[in-house]
Amino acid sequence: HVQLVESGGGAVQAGGSLNLSCVASGYVIRTDHVAWFRQSPGKEREGVAFLLPYGNRLYTDFVKGRFIGSVDSAKNTAYLQMNNLTRDDSAMYYCAVGWRGGLWSESFRWNHWGQGTQVTVS
Repeated sequence: HVQLVESGGGAVQAGGSLNLSCVASGYVIRTDHVAWFRQSPGKEREGVAFLLPYGNRLYTDFVKGRFIGSVDSAKNTAYLQMNNLTRDDSAMYYCAVGWRGGLWSESFRWNHWGQGTQVTVS
């Protein structure tokens, strides 16, 4: 049984930082792909970061240079360090594993999701 648990969200002022965590159980993430998505009310879930095995990372343009994804193999945990946050970054943030291939930023291509953690930037 795969379980993903996100944490680290909260309320922050514009320009601030947050570090999100995604703890995986029933799934080894260090040798697989992990993605971070976000969703605001009334909007589709959009891809934020794509963490490939062995250190490669892809980011969507609107977070490039501000967000950094990482994986701690020993803790089986993925992270999303978010810096210089803006109001547009306010959303529920989710991690996902079990990529089925294709365009990584399309949410339907991922099998397993966490419950999300809310980020609010004022």
